[in-house]
Amino acid sequence: MFRNTYDSDNTVFSPQGRLHQVEYALEAVKQGSAAVGLRSKTHSILLALKRSTGELASYQQKMFRIDDHIGIAIAGLTSDARVLSNFMRQQAMSSRMLFNRAVPVNRLVSSIADKAQVNTQEYGRRPYGVGFLVIGQDQSGPHLYEFSPSGNSYEYFAVSIGARSQSAKTYLEKHYAEFPECNLEELIKHGLHSLRETLQQDKELTINNTSIGIVGPAGQHEVGVLAGDSFRILEGEKIDVYLKSMVPKEVEPPAAAPEAAAPGDNAGDGDVQMGE
Repeated sequence: MFRNTYDSDNTVFSPQGRLHQVEYALEAVKQGSAAVGLRSKTHSILLALKRSTGELASYQQKMFRIDDHIGIAIAGLTSDARVLSNFMRQQAMSSRMLFNRAVPVNRLVSSIADKAQVNTQEYGRRPYGVGFLVIGQDQSGPHLYEFSPSGNSYEYFAVSIGARSQSAKTYLEKHYAEFPECNLEELIKHGLHSLRETLQQDKELTINNTSIGIVGPAGQHEVGVLAGDSFRILEGEKIDVYLKSMVPKEVEPPAAAPEAAAPGDNAGDGDVQMGE
């Protein structure tokens, strides 16, 4: 993308009706490491690929707990995500203090979407350079939302954001009909398979670079989960059992070499005869 005369401020429309600063913020989300979300009738889950700046550095945090029933995965600028996640926690605490109830998931997503939209309309502000996948559970069941810096939010059965997320979306589109009836273990396996599609050729999912967030009843491999449908993040050795359950990726066989011509075959000899 190249600089033009209409991208100096986020309040200026181009002749094509575009806000270039908002589009640049969406590009920042696409540069972040991938995150995948899936939803069944009983669970909502998040899976995220963590990055490290070097061999001596720890892996960045990709998931944040907002409330007992809500969690998020991020793609984009971590510093912007930290500010927005703190705002979401304040909204969740305000709901419990004022109304003595957990905040509905759709209301919380709408509040951060409204906050992000202000930065696309007022002079002197810049859009947030981060996108969220938000999962939660309320009286109407599990939910999965995507929030983008443009101020839009959508509810999904399955979705992915971040670098090379289109490969993960292709997998999700092929299998999404199976998700509503999946148990937790099957849903996580689908999520890991889709997240694997976003990796480079020489990379693999490991206990160090993968995070799993869950909302819903405890699975058969979970130990010590509190009663209810609280949000929890699985990392390290806790996800090893799920990684081992993955089906190995199919490797395409090499193309067969062309068969050598028989000794009596003259098809390749002589000049090419042109048709009349």
